[in-house]
Amino acid sequence: MTEKIKALIEKLELAPHPEGGYFRETYRSTGTVDLGAPFYGERNHSTCIYFLLTGDSFSAFHRINQDEAWHFYQGDPIELHMIHPDGTHEKIIIGNEIEQGMLPQYVVPAGSWFAAKTVGSEGYALVGCTVSPGFEFADFELAKRQELTEKFTLHAELITEFTRI
Repeated sequence: MTEKIKALIEKLELAPHPEGGYFRETYRSTGTVDLGAPFYGERNHSTCIYFLLTGDSFSAFHRINQDEAWHFYQGDPIELHMIHPDGTHEKIIIGNEIEQGMLPQYVVPAGSWFAAKTVGSEGYALVGCTVSPGFEFADFELAKRQELTEKFTLHAELITEFTRI
């Protein structure tokens, strides 16, 4: 891990995230809403995190019940893979080189499986993620390789690359 990455983790007070990378919640709205399925309870209107992904790791396939907006800040572009509920695969590059087709912001639709890795030479990417209704770990599901592969056999190689269990 480079000194720059260590400094970002320290300065932003980041902690390891279960999907890979590092994070810290930076905002949780005070307002709440009581929701039915799939939430089964009260959620804050919105939450935000810093998310740091390093070049020696990846964000494993996971899904949540909410839309999640990614906002690029600095470092390498991120290759974001999604497998939507209908089985289609989509790859988006999140970064600041808009003229090369990168998007500085992208929203992952609720219920889609998604995973990410950095691409480039910086060794890290710093992004923000905004979730609405607000994120709760009760809404988070980390993919199990065998189960996801059985459901989406066409994407077995991608699923193997972006799962740990």
